Order: sequence, then structure tokens, then C-alpha cells
Amino acid sequence: MEKTTLNYLWINGEKISTSETIDVINPATGEVIDQVPNGCEKETKLAINAAYEAFKPWKKLTPGKREAYLVKWADNLLENRDELAAILTEEQGKPISESRGEIEGCATFIRWYAEEGKRVYGEVITGSSENQRISVIKQPVGVCGLITPWNFPGAMVARKTAPALAAGCTVVVKPASETPRIAIAIFEQLMKTGIPAGVANLVTGKASVIGETLLEDRRVKKISFTGSTEIGKQLMKRAADQVKRISLELGGNAPAIVFPDANLDLAAEKIVDNKFENCGQMCNGINVIYAHEEIKEKLTEKIVNLVKELKVGSGSVPGSDPGTDPIQIGPLVNEAALKNVEELLQDAKEKGATVETGGERTGDSTGYFFQPTVLSDVTLDMKLTQDEIFGPVAPILSFQREQEVVEFTEKSPYGLAAYFFTRDVNRVYRMAEELDSGMIGVNGTSLSVPQAPFGGIKESGIGREGGFYGLEEFLELKYISLTLENEEGGY
Repeated sequence: MEKTTLNYLWINGEKISTSETIDVINPATGEVIDQVPNGCEKETKLAINAAYEAFKPWKKLTPGKREAYLVKWADNLLENRDELAAILTEEQGKPISESRGEIEGCATFIRWYAEEGKRVYGEVITGSSENQRISVIKQPVGVCGLITPWNFPGAMVARKTAPALAAGCTVVVKPASETPRIAIAIFEQLMKTGIPAGVANLVTGKASVIGETLLEDRRVKKISFTGSTEIGKQLMKRAADQVKRISLELGGNAPAIVFPDANLDLAAEKIVDNKFENCGQMCNGINVIYAHEEIKEKLTEKIVNLVKELKVGSGSVPGSDPGTDPIQIGPLVNEAALKNVEELLQDAKEKGATVETGGERTGDSTGYFFQPTVLSDVTLDMKLTQDEIFGPVAPILSFQREQEVVEFTEKSPYGLAAYFFTRDVNRVYRMAEELDSGMIGVNGTSLSVPQAPFGGIKESGIGREGGFYGLEEFLELKYISLTLENEEGGY
């Protein structure tokens, strides 16, 4: 396949270039694979102008007409799945099989919201007097700034853009600088639907400049951000200046708790699937495994055996077959991420943790590869139990009592996801209601589906993506009170 060059912005339906550019690095080789525009305040303002002008005609379209553009967009993504997956793997590093799955997930979310946009219902409320009629309608918020992360750079563009467009909003998307090419390519497939100019715009460049421009402009009515808690807090403070609507999906510290009555084979399989997906770079990925002391040794053995079978390497090597590629673990996104994993691991070893498998860099010295790692003898004073690891390291702790492990998890400031394994239906309800997380997985670790609300509590964010809840994030309520005249013209 010929190399795809993706070095332009999408503003008002047109490809725009800039004199300044940003290098895009392949994390499997450390090499520059492309350069994208370094869009600044000027380009962001142009995108906001376009979105603002397009908003009124777009919101007046019937939901069915907006649906047609979204369905065609989903179709285009699936028709070009392999090419898009190759772009995604090359700049992000995940195995090609995961990239193909992510593109398919994009289409699934887009189609779901294409349908859900037709179900934005209002309400009629009984009046307080005989001649009062009360109704509540829902209307699109307006121009939205959507800031997406590098770990799922395709899926997050779709998961934010689809509900916004379905609700009748227009958007300016700012993708992560590490992974801008897949966003550009996905937008190209959206433009091919013939969607009206200005409805969807994309600006690549420095987050600080583009984000500040989106925050300062009063025509931008909402910001949706997925990324670090630190940046999310800064955005929240700045959004307060205009009381601008904001939704945040931030960091996590997800526990996986395994009780002695659990199916240990199932627990080990699901934990490994989750923990090592995308090289451990998932916001809702398992951070700490809590194993009951009765089954800790057995569970650790099962997890270690599964992890030893994982194959590490580049998912974008020449000739790799998307259908048969055996690679399951790609590189971390950059050198900083690799060093962070090493520092957390070193702290744990100095405090007594035992490396059961892995524990070192691997692969080409120019790539950012790290062996999938399992640690035992882990204690709560180690940094990796409180900090988000965001890498392929699975620490295992033990516990004795149900309430004890709940108290362990409550110490975290995060509350995105939590998982536990048990066959006791009474414990299922107790734990699900007690754990301080926005999402709970019971005997399974897969949470991202279009019909369910994805998001956290505490310092893991506010707002939800997915389900009709995700559509509500882009809608405003308007209350209308009508006073009727009587037959004599009075009230």
C-alpha cells in the first residue's frame, strides 16, 4: 500500500495547510512518518467561524436528514477499514487487529447515534392554572469544541462527533498531537458524505493554543475533553469564566477484585484481556488486581501463564496480515510513557515487589516497547497502586475481607471503572453499590458499548459518553409556558 499523506486541516469543508508543522512519530520505530499542520489561533478562529455559520441551518434539518450523513459516514469507514487501521497502527502503535476493531467500533457508535438522534423527545407538564400549558423541548447546545486523546484516537473522534452532530450541533475537533493522522483520515470519510460545509471542522496543533481559543470564544458553547485529570481541571477552571458547558472523561485507577468463589480461569482471562489491551494504555483499564488471600497464588499463576504467551512487536511491519498477525502487544506511545512505566516499576521493586514475568524494555532500541509484566508482593505504599500506570504492568495485591478491599479502593481519588469476580449474587449487589466508580464490570471487563453511559465520578470526570445520556450532553432544556385566552379574550 502506498504511503498516505495526511497533512491538512479540515475547515469549512476544505483542506487547509499551514507553514508550520508538527512531526508525527511511529512509536514502533521512533521515526518521523508524517508532518501535520500546526494550527494556531488563526486556524481555530476560522474553524469556529465556519461552525457558527453552519449551526443554524444544520440544527433546522430534520433528524432523519442528519441521520443520512452519519450512516453514510459509518459506511465509508467500514469500506476503508483496512487502510484506516494501517494509519492508526502506524502512528499509535496498537496491533493491527485492535486497530481494525477500533474502526469497526467507530462505525458502530456513529450508526447508533444516527438512530438515537431521531429520539430527542420533549415533555408536556400539567399547568398550575386552567389556562396555562407547559411544555419542555430540547435543542442543540451550539458550537462544540471536542478534544480527543491519543490512546483511542479513532474511536474518540467518532464517540464525541457522532452524538454532537446527531443532536444538531456543529463541531471543531482537536485531536491529540501524537495521533492526528487517523482523525484527519476519518474526517475525510465524513467529508465524502457531502455533509454541509462548516458542520464539522478539524484543527491539529498545540493543545494549549487551540484549547485556549476554544475556551475564550463565546460562540463555543460546550467543551468535551478526554485526557489527563490535570488538564481536565485546568479546562474546568477556564470554562467557569463563561459558565461554558463542559464534559470531562479523565484518569482512572480501576481495581479488579477476585473473590474466592470466582471462576478463576474466567477471571484470569478477562483481566489479562483488559490489562494488556492497547499495551495497558486505557483509561478504564485495570490498574491494580486485588486477589483474595485464599486464591492469590492460583490466580497469580494463571495470570502469569497467560501473560507469558503474549507476543510483543510492531503491528505495522511490512507484510503483516490484519487477519493473521500474531502481535498482541505493541509499543507505548512515546519515550515519556516508557520512562513513566520504568519509574513506577523501579519504585515497586525497591519497596519489595517481586517480578513474576517481564519487567524490562524489549524489541528494537528505537521503539518504545516494554515487556508485559506481572508483579506480586505489592503493597499500597507503592506508587503504582495510586498512580495510573498506563502501561503493560499488572500489580497483584491480596485482601482478606470484602469491606477491607472496598476501603482500599476508596482511597483513590479516581472513580472511572471497577471490576470484580464472584458467583455470589448477594455480593454482586453489595459490591456494585459500594464501589465508588461510574462503571462496574461484574465477571467481565468490557464496558465500551454505544448504548451504555461511559464515564466516571470523583476526579475521573463529569458527564457521560454513550447511550441517550451521551446525546443529552449536547442538548439544552427549554421550558415554555403558554397562557391561553378564554372565549371572551381574557385570561
